[in-house]
Amino acid sequence: MDHDRNGRVVTDDNVGPLLAGLARGAARGMAVTLRHFFAALGDYARGRRVRGPAESGLFTVQYPEEKTRPPENFRYLPVLLYDEGDKIRCTSCGICAKVCPPQCIWIVRTAGPDGKPVPEPAEFTIDASICMSCGYCAEYCPFDAIKMDHRYELAAFERRESLLQQKEELLVPTSYYAQLHPTDFAAEEAERLAKEAKEREKAAAREPAAAQ
Repeated sequence: MDHDRNGRVVTDDNVGPLLAGLARGAARGMAVTLRHFFAALGDYARGRRVRGPAESGLFTVQYPEEKTRPPENFRYLPVLLYDEGDKIRCTSCGICAKVCPPQCIWIVRTAGPDGKPVPEPAEFTIDASICMSCGYCAEYCPFDAIKMDHRYELAAFERRESLLQQKEELLVPTSYYAQLHPTDFAAEEAERLAKEAKEREKAAAREPAAAQ
């Protein structure tokens, strides 16, 4: 006794309708393929070529001479942010390394002359060969110090030097992140300014009480 992919018994009575349904599905798929093929062929013959996937018609990019801008929410590898004055946001708390599913982040905290830890990474390494671009590190970072980059051209003939990204290679200014993710950056800045304003209000409210 034969069964189809849905577990139904296939008999001589329903083989015909089953094959007819398969034929209709294949014909519809080929119709879509041929429609796009002849539309693209017509655009090619007229010399028309659109510049982005949002337009209809033949869409071709002569890569690597031509490149399209990735969507704002596109993510590839993490980068570390530093503010004006070259202050690194990362405090080497290690949360990103803990939540990383493939465990591709390694952090060494800076130590001061007295041996006490300094809230800044001495070393920060990401193995790009095993990073799955999930974005958990950026999502869980409490200091907005690590964000997802748009750079995706990282092909190499070896992995020990090229794909082990060190702190110096990962550091980018906040202005770079603002260009890649303007919506997220604006929301984060608004939240930060609101938090600072609330803290100033609390401090101002404490001053009269202290004076009494």
